[in-house]
Amino acid sequence: MRRDPASRPLWLVLPDQLSTRIFFDCGIVELLVEELGSSLRLVFLLPPEEGSEWAKRVPGVAAAQRLDLFPWRPSLPERAHRLLDRWLDRQIGFYPLALRHSLRHGFHRQRMWPGHRNWFLDPDRAGPLPQWWWLDPWMRRWHYGRLRYVPSALREALLRERPTVVLSNMQMQSVVPVIVAARRLGLVSIGYVASWDHPIGKGIVSPHMRRYLVQNQAMHDDLVRYHGIDPSRIVITGWPQTDLYYRSRPRSDYEALLRGFGLDPALPLVMVMGNTPTNAPYEPRFVERLVAWWEEGHHHRFQLLFRPHPRDGEWQKRFAAALGKSGAYVQQPSFTDLEALATLLQHGSCVVANAGTILLDALVNDRPAVCVLYDEGAPPGESFAVKNVLGEHYRALLRSRAFYRAERFEEVVAGIDRALAHPHELAAERARVAREVVGEVDGRAAERVVEAILEAR
Repeated sequence: MRRDPASRPLWLVLPDQLSTRIFFDCGIVELLVEELGSSLRLVFLLPPEEGSEWAKRVPGVAAAQRLDLFPWRPSLPERAHRLLDRWLDRQIGFYPLALRHSLRHGFHRQRMWPGHRNWFLDPDRAGPLPQWWWLDPWMRRWHYGRLRYVPSALREALLRERPTVVLSNMQMQSVVPVIVAARRLGLVSIGYVASWDHPIGKGIVSPHMRRYLVQNQAMHDDLVRYHGIDPSRIVITGWPQTDLYYRSRPRSDYEALLRGFGLDPALPLVMVMGNTPTNAPYEPRFVERLVAWWEEGHHHRFQLLFRPHPRDGEWQKRFAAALGKSGAYVQQPSFTDLEALATLLQHGSCVVANAGTILLDALVNDRPAVCVLYDEGAPPGESFAVKNVLGEHYRALLRSRAFYRAERFEEVVAGIDRALAHPHELAAERARVAREVVGEVDGRAAERVVEAILEAR
């Protein structure tokens, strides 16, 4: 039943594309609109053109863009405060706290090096202070404290509406002013932990939320163990993305999708899922070798679909070896095609991937998978691929036998052959690991997210 429109407003703050995709494509925004009507306001901290595209999907719902609340040129005193705040943040704020937290607990230590393109993996961003543990509470106190800069436009809007504030990703630098302002005004804040790996290695978690929404028991335990969050304030909702997978797609949808790619639905489909350029810099060489092997005498056995990571801005160069090949197709990276991904994973024959959420996607959809654990053509000593799966959140996956491991190209080929010949071989283990890592899959995770939000507000 729709809530009284006159009740307390709710701001849904959407700071990044991946969590925005989850909230839109998994039905959370739609359910919130049904429940709250005009009490709901979407707040996009994305670039204006990206936020506007998402806002078009819910016409009639109030929406604010980043520049509405974070003006580019505020008053001169505000600009001076903002400049000082940014300087201090580089010394004792977001990334220094994130790196110190990771280093203290040993998260991703093997993957770190100075100047890393992923700032969570650049130890130089730990700041100038010594690594004394007792300094961290003082840094956190400043980070979420009364001296932080908050744009007057943001503060005035929050003061005027006094909404409940929901963060689709609470571990981003851009949301810190929102957390700080809401805390100063005594507003209710609710934080969604955006992905299964975020409690471990993606920065500290604000202790000021009334509710923390997580996907599974492991994330719950990580918040308690590593971030000191009271268990009574954590709600396990399940993984909303699995709601899409819970609904079966007819084979005809899959066949239509493949025909749109210029592929033959009658042939098996091997789906090669990309990682980011930062995590997989040697991926282009792997694509080249795989395509060359396939063209040598295997193109009649199966087709290849390459799906670059949504954050891959270099995809045309990195997947050039597969472009224009008959029987192969390279999808354009997208944050808005989860429906297509669900259809492919329900009917495709095999997934080849290094690491990331896509490996979980494959297991949840009972797809045979080959996990690539080496870097094709890399010089001696380079080990991006294996380091990508060394995080704490991968332990349950790596302990399992739910997928084929490939530490050289010949094992990739063997894994693909095995998957095509015996698709049900690891089915029981895939199901077991999916339950352990993902949690309950019943098509109601989005409903539980919305229920937890409404109960806490």
